[in-house]
Amino acid sequence: MGHAGAIVSGSSGTAQAKKEALEAVGVSVGSTPTETAKLVLARLEGRQRSTQG
Repeated sequence: MGHAGAIVSGSSGTAQAKKEALEAVGVSVGSTPTETAKLVLARLEGRQRSTQG
């Protein structure tokens, strides 16, 4: 169980529901730690390019 699953308490939400809610508002959510790291790297690289201009 990942962090999102660990903070689910009772029936107040599921990890999948949280993932879907984040994605619905444009947040990229990785399915694995490796995918998450790649998403973070891509976002950071994008910020560097936008501040260099």
